[in-house]
Amino acid sequence: MTAAVPARVLVAHQPAYLPWQGYFSRLLDVDELVLLDHVQFSERGWQHRNHIRNPAATDKRARLTVPVCHRFGQSINQVRLADEPWAARHWRTLEHIYARAPYWPTHRERLAALYATPWERLVDLDEALTRFLLDGLGLRVRLVRSSSLAPAGVRTAMLADLCRRTGSRALRVGVGALGYLDAEVLAACGVHVEVAAYTHPRYAGGWPGWAPGLSALDLLLFEGPRAVDVLRAGARLETREPV
Repeated sequence: MTAAVPARVLVAHQPAYLPWQGYFSRLLDVDELVLLDHVQFSERGWQHRNHIRNPAATDKRARLTVPVCHRFGQSINQVRLADEPWAARHWRTLEHIYARAPYWPTHRERLAALYATPWERLVDLDEALTRFLLDGLGLRVRLVRSSSLAPAGVRTAMLADLCRRTGSRALRVGVGALGYLDAEVLAACGVHVEVAAYTHPRYAGGWPGWAPGLSALDLLLFEGPRAVDVLRAGARLETREPV
């Protein structure tokens, strides 16, 4: 008897700056991530900011924010980086916080090259850093920009169209997406929903400043080859219809 071929799973997410660990926990068993670069940029979103550790802070976190130039309603792929020395500031902060992390020497050179690159658009910066983290975590995941697929519709209709265009029969989302997904639209397309959640395991024992919600860079620099096992330990997945 021939084994059943697993359904192709679509993971589609907005680009993020130094994405958090839960972002990558959804990608442990998929081969493609669609970056939703055609959707509207959100000033309060994570497309241009994220958290790293800061042992001196009350909540043990520091937020890195990339300054951008944008107009209301612009898509993420239209947003330009502000003409400020933000990269040098971020790099100094990263070196100060992580210079003694066990795997900083392993990744420093490539990361330094990324921060020395004169990026013009936010999406290019985000994609490059995401590729760096995927490689460091050992995840072989292709990145495809949604703008290259030209999906129709918004929200559920757009995701359903992306499923059609990529030949996916499953859509993997976070718990927060269940509030707006339309079950009937997805069911009509033969798509079921996988709900992914992530609970942070503690790691980097003996090092000060651990906190939940940090960039995956923190995990990579402290755990190195074991980082992907930490992701697996915190990842949960269930199949259900949205409500």
